[in-house]
Amino acid sequence: MSNSVVISGTGLWTPPHAISNEELVTAYNAHADLFNTENAAAIEAGEVAAKVHSSAEFIEKASGIKNRFAYIKDGILDINRLCPNIPKRADDELSDQAEMGVHAARLAMAAANKTAADIDAIIVSCTYTQRSYPAIAVEIQNALGVEGFAFDMLVACSAATFGIHRAYEMVAAGTAKTLLVINPELTSPQCNWGNRDSHFIFGDVSVATVVESAETSNSDHRYEILSTKALTSYSNNIRSNFGFVDRANDSDPYSADRLFHQNGRKVFKEVCPMVANHITEHLQSNDLGSEDVSRWWLHQANINMNSLIGKKLLGRDATPEEAPIVLDRYANTASAGSLIAFNLYHEDLVAGDYGVICSFGAGYSIGSMVVRKV
Repeated sequence: MSNSVVISGTGLWTPPHAISNEELVTAYNAHADLFNTENAAAIEAGEVAAKVHSSAEFIEKASGIKNRFAYIKDGILDINRLCPNIPKRADDELSDQAEMGVHAARLAMAAANKTAADIDAIIVSCTYTQRSYPAIAVEIQNALGVEGFAFDMLVACSAATFGIHRAYEMVAAGTAKTLLVINPELTSPQCNWGNRDSHFIFGDVSVATVVESAETSNSDHRYEILSTKALTSYSNNIRSNFGFVDRANDSDPYSADRLFHQNGRKVFKEVCPMVANHITEHLQSNDLGSEDVSRWWLHQANINMNSLIGKKLLGRDATPEEAPIVLDRYANTASAGSLIAFNLYHEDLVAGDYGVICSFGAGYSIGSMVVRKV
């Protein structure tokens, strides 16, 4: 095991503000009524579609989501705003996303028995960063007092696994011994809270993972990364178009197409078989089958997607113990979902047990790791 690479610690920071389906629906339905009243003439003329009501039951059936957390709750349930009211910070203050990342990083470092002096590099890998530069990762590096280097990378909902892939490769290549991979998923500003089909999907969270050489690891729970596998295949079915070129386009930077939007039916139909095939091939490359896997830590976007992927992999329904679900509490946290599941449900495994961490999403993109508890 002297040349192996391990996950030696993880950290999960949960924002203090929760929003239930019932709260969300109350605000959304009031917003829909206001919209319909203000646009009554256009709706009557067939120029504008009326907004229909939602329900907590609809949300749970469509997604399995019952709750989500918000970095800032204020403003989200305001029917005249429907967006978190996040106060602007000065350039010399720690940014919101860096603050989220620091919380998770410190928890992961404690779990891995690491100090800032032990960390060689930091990767912030997530769906959105709140600015282009300086990198959020470099800001976190400074806040933690870490020497070495840091950088950001964006791979939508596969960002967490893709980030760990890069850390694994650096340790294996000897360019770094210990890395922090941080996924501060501040999704609430990019969620369209006024859209019935997507306003309930996302939640905010931050997770962090310590990846290091097995030679230097000394934590209570360590998982050897046996191999990594990644796939991207271009698709327009999940998009978020907000960007700096909006200024040059003379377009509304806050219009609906600049926020998260998707063709959910196509995503479900196309992504599920891709993920099942991806994981099966990855296991086969390690001379393993689904029956050898003790735990599946899957991306947490939609309960129906996870159920179908589990059936394709196992030929039956996966049990909650085999494939734990956290999206009922956390909602879709973009790239962080599989690592939330890993953080909460890994300590019970014993040495020699195999597991699969897999995330998937826009791009399309799929990233997976086959791991074995040390």
